[in-house]
Amino acid sequence: MKKFRFLGLAVVLAFLAGCGYTTHAFVSKTGYKTIYIGPFVNKVDTTSEFSEGRKFKTYFPLLENKITNAVVDRFIFDGNLKIAKEGDADLILKGELVNYSRQTLRNSTADTPEEYRVTIFVNISLVDAKTGKTKWEYKDFAGDASYFTTGQFVKSEEQAVADATRDLARRIVETTVEAW
Repeated sequence: MKKFRFLGLAVVLAFLAGCGYTTHAFVSKTGYKTIYIGPFVNKVDTTSEFSEGRKFKTYFPLLENKITNAVVDRFIFDGNLKIAKEGDADLILKGELVNYSRQTLRNSTADTPEEYRVTIFVNISLVDAKTGKTKWEYKDFAGDASYFTTGQFVKSEEQAVADATRDLARRIVETTVEAW
């Protein structure tokens, strides 16, 4: 019986001690409650040559709008900051689409691509609306997704772009609301 008490006490103490690794909302400690997400601007130069086996850079029409919508949706889902008009917001998120990349990850034995990774790059900044002070700024902030062209998990490049957009939005929201 003593053995079980000791084991139970050890488990409870280990649970209470934890490992010290936690996340908490950055915004809850700072008093920020609202955010304005400015429309992302497309800064991809589609006229320059590209080195991924394509003659020119790939452009997905209205990708910058899809990014803006995904970021807004993710902030709504997260719930730490409410979406507000620019004049009423505590924080302003600005962003611009700067690059889109598709890389081959895996080739078949016939040396044809079977798996790709798409990556969307943006420059983003978070500004305190009242002071105009930049809280943080990142260049080439990325979201990515991979897709297969054959087999059981086949998906189109367009579906992978949607996945990469959601991944990018998730990363932007986490960067904004979490302090590590």
